[in-house]
Amino acid sequence: MSRYYQVEEHMKTFIMLAAIMVCAVSLANADPLDNGLARTPPMGWNSWNRFRTRIDDRMVREIADAMVASGMKDAGYVYINIDDGWQWKRDEKGVLQPNPNFPDMKALAAYVHSKGLRLGIYSSPGPRSCAGYEGSYGHEEIDARTWADWGIDYLKYDWCSAGRIWKDEDMPAVYQRMGEALRQAGRPIVYSLCQYGRAKVQEWGPKVGGNLWRTTSDIRDQWQSMANIGFSQSVLAPYAAPGHWNDPDMLEIGNGRMSPIEYRTHFSLWALLAAPLIAGNDLRDMTPATREILLNQEVIAINQDKLGKPARRVAQDGALEIWARTLADSGTAVGLFNRGEAPARVIVRWSDLGLKGPLKVRDLWSHTDLGNFSEEYAADVPAHGVGLLKLVR
Repeated sequence: MSRYYQVEEHMKTFIMLAAIMVCAVSLANADPLDNGLARTPPMGWNSWNRFRTRIDDRMVREIADAMVASGMKDAGYVYINIDDGWQWKRDEKGVLQPNPNFPDMKALAAYVHSKGLRLGIYSSPGPRSCAGYEGSYGHEEIDARTWADWGIDYLKYDWCSAGRIWKDEDMPAVYQRMGEALRQAGRPIVYSLCQYGRAKVQEWGPKVGGNLWRTTSDIRDQWQSMANIGFSQSVLAPYAAPGHWNDPDMLEIGNGRMSPIEYRTHFSLWALLAAPLIAGNDLRDMTPATREILLNQEVIAINQDKLGKPARRVAQDGALEIWARTLADSGTAVGLFNRGEAPARVIVRWSDLGLKGPLKVRDLWSHTDLGNFSEEYAADVPAHGVGLLKLVR
C-alpha cells in the first residue's frame, strides 16, 4: 500500500469519525424521523434466504413476473429486494457500479416498476458487505443519490464490516448518516436497518429514519431458529408503530426444511408481531401448500392492521403460549401456539385478554366462524402448530 493511499484512507476515516460525532450529538434529543413510508409492515421478497449471492438481472425479472402471476402482488407483496452480491467496483467519480450480472440497474428498476412493484437494494455502512463486496463506507451521499437515480425504493443496510471501524455505541450515528443521505436523495426509499438487534436499536431506530430494524440474528429454515426468534419478541412490542417496525428477519416459508404446520406457525406469528412479511423462497416454483400460506388474506389482514400494535404474550403454560394484539376495528387477534413435541389442547381465556364475553370466534386458517363463547375457547393444536383466531363482539 502506497504512503499516499494510507494518508488518503486516514483522512477519510478522520472525516467520517468527525461526522459521526456530530450525528451522535444531534441524536441525543432527536424526535423520530418520519419519511411517510411503511405505514403498515412492508411486504415483498428478498433474494438472500434462498439464493445467497447467486443472483442476476434475469432472475430478478422472473421473480417480479412470478410475484404478479402467483397473486402475491394482489395480496400486498410489492417489494422485490436484491440482497448482497449485486455490487462490483467504483468508477473514477466514486459511483458504485453493479457487477456484470446486473448490466443496467435503471432498466431493471423500470421493469419492476412496470409490474406495479418496487425494487430494493442492499449495502453496508462498512467498507465491505457481509459477502465481501463493496460497501458504502465514505460514500453514503453518492450511493444514496445513485440509488435514487436508478429508481430504488428500499434499502437494506447491513452492519457487517462496519464493526471493524466502529463500536456498537456508534451505531445510531452511523445509521443516521445514511438516513440523512436518503432524505436528501430526492426519492422516497424505505430504510431497513440490519444490525441484529444490537445496541438497543428499538430505542433509536426511528430517530435515524429507520422504517424497520432487525431485532435478532439471522433466521434459518429450521424450527428451533424460527421459534427462538419469533417467541422472543414480546418485550419489543411497545417500540413498533406505523412507519417504524420491529423486524425479526425474513420468512423461510417454502424453502423446504420445515413442515407445512411449522410454516403456518411461522406466518401466523410474524402476522401477529406486525413484522415485515418478506418472502425468501423461489416464487417461480411454489407448492400449493406454500401458496396457501403466503396468500392467506385473513392472516395478512392481521399483519397489515392499520392500528399497528404488535402482539404480546398474554399467557403461558409450559410449551403452550397465547399471544394477542388489538386491531383497528376493536377486534382481537389471538394465536394459540403449541411449541411442544406432542399435540395439546390450548385454552384462551377472555380474562387473560382483558375482555368479557360473549365473543364471536373466527378461525383464520379454516376461514370459518366457530360461534359465540362466553368465557374461553379451546382448540386441539398439533405439535409446533398454531390456532389463529379473530375475536369480535
